[in-house]
This record gives sequence, C-alpha cells and structure tokens, in this order.
Amino acid sequence: MKQTSSSLATPQDTSVLRSTLLKLTATQKILCTVVVAVVVIVWYDLLNRMVAFGDKIDYSGLQVLGGEGIAFLQRYNPFFWWALVALCTLIIAYLLFGFVQSSRQRVQAKIVGAETFQSLVAQLSEPARDVLRWAWQDRSQPVTVGVLQRTAEELRSGRAGKILLSRLQAQLLDQPAAATASPYHAAEASAVREQAPQRPSPAQQAQSPT
Repeated sequence: MKQTSSSLATPQDTSVLRSTLLKLTATQKILCTVVVAVVVIVWYDLLNRMVAFGDKIDYSGLQVLGGEGIAFLQRYNPFFWWALVALCTLIIAYLLFGFVQSSRQRVQAKIVGAETFQSLVAQLSEPARDVLRWAWQDRSQPVTVGVLQRTAEELRSGRAGKILLSRLQAQLLDQPAAATASPYHAAEASAVREQAPQRPSPAQQAQSPT
C-alpha cells in the first residue's frame, strides 16, 4: 500500500510543535543559560585568583621540612594548585549539570493549558494528531510539555507512517487467511513444485528400455 501525502505528517506540524514548545520552555532555557554563564564567569575569575595566590606562596619559612622538603614544595606547588582548580571545576560542572537536568525535568512535568493545547491541536494534521495520541499514553493525566516533546521527536522519526502501517497490518491480520494470501506465497509454492523431482508415469516406465 502506497502512503499518500495526506497520510503523513507535514512540515507544518513540526513547525507548529516547535513554536509551541519554544513558548512553553523559553523561561527555563533562559534561566539555565543565565545561571551557567554567571557561574562560568565567576569561577573563571576565582580560579585565576587561586592560581595567582598559589604562585605567591613562599615555603622558605617551613624550616622544619628541611631544604629538600622546601625545594619539593616549591617545585610541585603549581601542579598542586592546578589540580585543585581541576577538581573544583569538575565539582562545579557536576552541580551545573544537575541543576540543568532538574530544571528540564520540572519543565517536562509542566501541564499544558487548555487554551494552548486547543490552539496547537487546531493546527495539526490528522497524522500528527495520531502521533500525539500515541505519545499521550496516560490519559488519566493532563498533557504535559514532556508529551509534546515526545510528539515532536516521534514526528521527526516517522512515527506517523509507522502508525499507519500498524493499522494496515492489523486489518490484514483480522481478515480470513484466504483473503490475505499474497502472490508471493503462490509463486513460492509453484517454485517448490517445479524444483521437486518428477517421477515418470507407468506408461513411460513400460516404454523405457530395461
């Protein structure tokens, strides 16, 4: 069965979903961008000050360590401070990642308002609505931003065509076996008969020399 253009989602569906999601997630994206940018700027200034502070440390007053101990500290002092900077950077990056993920999860759980949902559905084609129905699996809960994000992802991956194909396959499965027999099966049976060795008839055996 050849799928027509009316059976598939259109680029307008993806555009409408993208526009709606941008409105619903704009605040979260701006907040995360600002927080990450501020933390990066502040930490960059702090790490420069930390490294500069480490370079100015004089261990000559630690006479109890002896000359070799003081020389050791002076030699490896920069490496110590850069290692401390790297460790702090990893911790800050981990905290920022957790903040962004937590913010993303909160916005995914955000419920879509009735007016916004009505405006969105009115602009979607029927195949795109089918994908939205597929993504909205728990009908006991309202549609969330996460459901719309899943719908947009599935539209890009061709979910509308898969839904149409599954419906066709379900219809074929419900039909009687004789009605669903394909020409391929008939051709396969014919090929098997042609490949099977043919036994001569009794008349041919009587005529053949012994």
